[in-house]
Amino acid sequence: MPKKRILLAVTGASGVQYALELSRTLAADSDIELHLIVSDAARKVMHLEEVDEAGITGSADFEHAVNDIAAPPASGSWRHDGMIVCPCSMASLAAIASGLGNNLIHRAADVALKESRPLILTVRETPLNEIHLNNMLTAKRAGAVILPASPGFYHKPETVKDLTRQIAGKILDQLNIPHNLFRRWGE
Repeated sequence: MPKKRILLAVTGASGVQYALELSRTLAADSDIELHLIVSDAARKVMHLEEVDEAGITGSADFEHAVNDIAAPPASGSWRHDGMIVCPCSMASLAAIASGLGNNLIHRAADVALKESRPLILTVRETPLNEIHLNNMLTAKRAGAVILPASPGFYHKPETVKDLTRQIAGKILDQLNIPHNLFRRWGE
């Protein structure tokens, strides 16, 4: 049975800790082939938030350069089982909602939508203006899942890691990837 191919894109919003948790969890699953795209802005945020870039990039089976629009994820013929943009900046959301393909992240997201493949946008901004909300609605109507980085507290988190694990788990739930990242309601 072939491995599930998952594409994780990291953009320049605060919250790269979510991407770190996702990349580690996906890499630990022997049934998953993890592909990664990291924007230049995301690398700056990693530095500012003191997240070790190698913790994210070192987990991937394949890393694609953000400006390589000839990379496999730019084509609809390259099959995958889901794309996650986490965190998803408002600039990336706007590009995706508008169908702009000015880098590999935006192009791959556009391809996921046109091929009806799962696309999860983990938006990370507050407060939201009307443009942000309209872009989320546009992306949702085009087929994306809008999954804000808004952790819950029913699982009684004790650390920041508990909060990041819950959001990572919610993302993996959307792709039907089993995990034990948080305690579910009623369990």
